Amino acid sequence: MSISPNIPSPEESYRYESTGTPRWIAVLFVVLIAALAVFGYFGYSIESKLSQDLSKQQDQNKILTAQLDQANTRIADLKSKVEITVQRVGLTQSELAQAKSRAEAIRKEQQASDLKLTTQLTQAQKENDEKIGAVATEVGGAKKDIEATRSDLEATKGKLERSLGDMNVMSGLIAHNRDDLDELRRRGDRNYYEFTLQRSKNAQRVGPVQMSLSRVDQKKSKYTMTVFVDDRAIEKKDRTSGEPVQFYVKGSSRMAPYEIVVFDVGRNQINGYLATPKDGSAAAPAAAAPAAPPAKP
Repeated sequence: MSISPNIPSPEESYRYESTGTPRWIAVLFVVLIAALAVFGYFGYSIESKLSQDLSKQQDQNKILTAQLDQANTRIADLKSKVEITVQRVGLTQSELAQAKSRAEAIRKEQQASDLKLTTQLTQAQKENDEKIGAVATEVGGAKKDIEATRSDLEATKGKLERSLGDMNVMSGLIAHNRDDLDELRRRGDRNYYEFTLQRSKNAQRVGPVQMSLSRVDQKKSKYTMTVFVDDRAIEKKDRTSGEPVQFYVKGSSRMAPYEIVVFDVGRNQINGYLATPKDGSAAAPAAAAPAAPPAKP
């Protein structure tokens, strides 16, 4: 058995060394070259774009620098103008401080004035509310008074009545006082002439007639009077307060008679009214008070 080392023969060694480079190494080399080419292209593109952007930025910086120079020039001009203006106006720092102090004082005065005005407005509003409340109370009281007056009028209407006159003719509604007479006037059925007749020999005109009062009995509420109408003197003797005293005038024979109602007999006078028909108010010329003896109805 040989113990010599296992040395390859020259032929085997030649065959081993002559084996070609592995294919994957060649592929890897090609890939590396392609990658370097791509990286180189992108690097060039980026560098070119950066160069263009830098150029644009430099141009823009030049424009901004020019604009800044113009602005600085304008600011310098304005500053010089302001300095000239300040010198002309003569505003010093102390004067500016005084102006600020005065403005602050005016502001405080305005605040105080506003507060005072607000207080006055609040007080005025409160007073107005109180007055409105008082007026509302008065209006409520006035409504009650109106209702009471209306009730009184209704009661007055109920008191108005008719009566048989001294000529046995049914009278119109009779008023016993001035309130009743006002109600009759509101109704407007006849013409009403209120009078106060003093005892005298001289006649007194009342509406379309004349009257004279010759006698008064206050205790018995009686009176005697004379009516002058249509050239006649008609005596109404011992008539009573509240009694319809009636007489006719020319042209009114087919109408209701004239009526005299006395609702108050005094010491030397009587108070009452004369009622005449609506259609006959102008058909009764009053006669002058003659000295002839009165004629009874």
